[in-house]
Amino acid sequence: MQRILEAHLLSRTSRGFDWTGTAYHLARQLVQLLALCLFTLLLYLWLIFVLERFPASQPMGSRLGAFLLGMLNRIALACVEALPGIITAIVIFLITRAVHAMVNNIFAAAVRGRLDLPGLHQETAGATRRVVVLLVWALGFVFAYPYLPGSQSDVFKGLSVLFGFMITLGSAGIVNQLMSGMVVIYSRALKRGDFVALGENTGTVVSIDTLSVKLVNVRNEEITIPYALVVASPIVNYSRHAGDRGALVATTVTIGYDTPWRQVHAMLLAAASRMKHVAMTPAPFVVQRALSDYYVEYELMVAIADPTLRPLALSSLHAEIQDEFNRNGVQIMSLHFMAQPEEPVLVKPGQWQGSGYGGT
Repeated sequence: MQRILEAHLLSRTSRGFDWTGTAYHLARQLVQLLALCLFTLLLYLWLIFVLERFPASQPMGSRLGAFLLGMLNRIALACVEALPGIITAIVIFLITRAVHAMVNNIFAAAVRGRLDLPGLHQETAGATRRVVVLLVWALGFVFAYPYLPGSQSDVFKGLSVLFGFMITLGSAGIVNQLMSGMVVIYSRALKRGDFVALGENTGTVVSIDTLSVKLVNVRNEEITIPYALVVASPIVNYSRHAGDRGALVATTVTIGYDTPWRQVHAMLLAAASRMKHVAMTPAPFVVQRALSDYYVEYELMVAIADPTLRPLALSSLHAEIQDEFNRNGVQIMSLHFMAQPEEPVLVKPGQWQGSGYGGT
């Protein structure tokens, strides 16, 4: 039978992992252990039987038999005494499981928008459900703990203290990440699919896990950022209000005072009208941010159709600004200088492609 079962399992597990093989090995080990215990018991009974056959060894055989009966009696009494506690622990487990199912149903309805709970938002429903489920099972374990067999023994108490001490020392960093994650989630600063900037990293949120946030940037690289770093850095969400007012991109140029500001505004708006991925609602506009010692600082703001195209849109906008300023003979040069150059520093339209480069 063993050879037949092993051949059958080999044919099933050769194509991939199968739980049947693991279950078979576990059952085989349990059967071997049970056979060893049965063999030991039979050997013990044979020894008692042999000792009781001779008058000189009969007292020893009687004592061995009494010891076996006493041990079996104690095991039976312990099982009977533990039976009410086991039944109580099972009842507490079933009640906890029912409460868990009820909590899942409530929060599933809240996520789908079919139930409105005060103070609960759709973005935070998933995290709140996990917290509530964890509390429910923690309370269930606390209530069932005194009824578990052996929970009042000194060995069980010592192991509980040891494991609690180890978890306390080893989970300081994990608890920090969990608490930081709760701050990020309940602040509703970002959600899956948003195009955000987290510190020096910019990309689309693809996953909000238990301990970290995952972004995919324009180079299709996945970036994993722990929650502690997310909380410590400002979160810029480019997608949150993109549907209402449009996603805006901004770029800054500094032009000398010898160029009329109206001409600069007109050139910047003309460059914005020709850029790629532009959305004309709301219309592009220019803001004069500062009047510095040597130049005026202009900021152009343009709406784009898709926030995830922000890097490409900025690249196209910068190229159109350079072309527009070169076309009108206005130099983009704001360095501190000792004297005004005799000729404007710019690239004439006929030289835009450079030597050896073609195209339009």
